[in-house]
Amino acid sequence: MLLSMTGFGEAHYHGDGLAISIEVRTINSRYFKLSVKCGEGYSALEPEIENVVRQQIRRGTLQVALRVDRLRAGEDFQINKAVLASYRRQLDELHELWKTPRNVPLENLLMLPGVIAEDPTTAEDAGKDWPLIRQTLEAAMQNLAHMRTDEGRAMAADLRSNGLTIVTELAEIERRAPLVAEAYRSRLTERLQTVLAEFQVNLNPADLIKEVSIFAERSDISEETVRLRSHLEQFDTIMELPESSGRKLEFLVQEMFREANTIGSKANDVQISRHVIDIKAAIERIREMIQNIE
Repeated sequence: MLLSMTGFGEAHYHGDGLAISIEVRTINSRYFKLSVKCGEGYSALEPEIENVVRQQIRRGTLQVALRVDRLRAGEDFQINKAVLASYRRQLDELHELWKTPRNVPLENLLMLPGVIAEDPTTAEDAGKDWPLIRQTLEAAMQNLAHMRTDEGRAMAADLRSNGLTIVTELAEIERRAPLVAEAYRSRLTERLQTVLAEFQVNLNPADLIKEVSIFAERSDISEETVRLRSHLEQFDTIMELPESSGRKLEFLVQEMFREANTIGSKANDVQISRHVIDIKAAIERIREMIQNIE
């Protein structure tokens, strides 16, 4: 089963005086990288959040956004009298300096920064909230998993389509390969007879056979086609594994590309070269796609 490294999942919880919202976003990356954005007081939960995330994600760049709104009691908000007095004193000084009337309402002063102090969330509070946060995070991760699985199925279908293209082109190469040496023998015989007739020299069949044999051995691609077909079979097997194996697929694609290049360079045949181009195009499409597979 293939899993996409790109996905999004969210979950929400309301109750027990808390409103919890969690969003999880993932994009492709060769390694695991986690970024947690949370409100003041909840950064202490990052190790616990990472433990939950790592149960499902092995590699990729992830961003977890955590927001917790707590239902506050009246005693959670206090007027900072020292700050308020400082504002008032500075205003009095400005009124005295500028000779303006002192008519600033108290309610306006209460709106200034730092006058109303809110009891911040402590590490102890965050620890108490963790069971509900974990429950919400696991729900968000589950929603993320659904999206990654759906995208993985679509990618697997596309990968199989490109694999079928390679199999089809490889079959054409295998059909054409035995004819290459014979075509070379015919071309070589024709050229030599034309040249030797000009000098009235007879062609030694043994020499012709030797030259054709050397060409056939040099252009033999049977080993490469067998290995390429084996890589394709392994590719299908890996896609059916219970766990997503993007790195294994990456390695196989490299090997497939290497065999295709060797076939193209050794075959020395226009028709085979055309099939090799189509194979390499399909492999490149596969390579680009598996960059997003976990």
